[in-house]
Amino acid sequence: MNIYPLKFEPILQEKIWGGSRLKDLFNKKTDKQNVGESWEISGVEGNISVVDNGVYKGLSLVEMLKTHNKDLVGSKNYDRFGDEFPLLIKFLDAKENLSVQVHPNDEIARKDHSSFGKTEMWYIMDHEEDAEIIVGMKDKQADTEVLRTVGKDNVYDIFETSRVSKGDAYFIPAGKVHAIGAGVVAAEIQQTSDITYRVYDWDRIDNSGSKRELHLDQSINSTKEFEEESKKDFKVKANEISNVVNCNYFTTNIFQVNHQFEREYSNLDSFVILMCVEGSCKVSINGCTESVQTGETILLPATATSTHFSSRGAKFMEVYIA
Repeated sequence: MNIYPLKFEPILQEKIWGGSRLKDLFNKKTDKQNVGESWEISGVEGNISVVDNGVYKGLSLVEMLKTHNKDLVGSKNYDRFGDEFPLLIKFLDAKENLSVQVHPNDEIARKDHSSFGKTEMWYIMDHEEDAEIIVGMKDKQADTEVLRTVGKDNVYDIFETSRVSKGDAYFIPAGKVHAIGAGVVAAEIQQTSDITYRVYDWDRIDNSGSKRELHLDQSINSTKEFEEESKKDFKVKANEISNVVNCNYFTTNIFQVNHQFEREYSNLDSFVILMCVEGSCKVSINGCTESVQTGETILLPATATSTHFSSRGAKFMEVYIA
């Protein structure tokens, strides 16, 4: 396999709650309106990523997996997931509130949808003043049947909110009720799944004049409460790795590049995804260099070894499966 930093064509998704900042901030090219998500690396059926650079330009992620399997994703990952890419990588722009929602775990998703569950995390890249997110229920002992009662008059009585700041990170395990609030731009890392159960959708009307469907039975069945805080505690360091999230589905670290930084991946049996969340940088591996800027994502094959970064302050989210 040719080893170089792989870029993919972003897949831009219109959403009822989306805006224009993925285009304005990150220069995502599209004629679509209300763009809520840029799927950077996706193995979701119907939205398969396509390589946008180098000798593999034009090949889909599925074709890459079938051809290069363990060289692309690592031996353990290929044994575990086969030709299914295990992560979905996104940038999001919430012009309006997302629905209050919950995602099923692996067991429920496998039984009801023949899919992975959806554990995810967010990194806040930008936000409007006083922007908030919903992270779980206030009453940790509440009967999940309370989800049937949610409306505009009690939504903030039932759910815990958190005012966000740039650089915050939140871990949302499958089963935790949540919502990204209006004014938030975020990077999202999640299992490969597009299953969402809506609890409450702010009484809004879609283009057909109807309210979007709610999934209360599924939500009640899937919702769990967690003692662990969603907001993660970490420090960003220059030319040094800081861990943000460790879970069964992904490991996410963060680092800032101060002029020159060398990262060794030879002992890691996994692909590595690098989401640039601030600044711009040149990333070099195996004699191949790719420029990346805020709002762009690259994938390093599992056979990658020493990787060189050159920048005056770029920040990266580094994602792999340990």
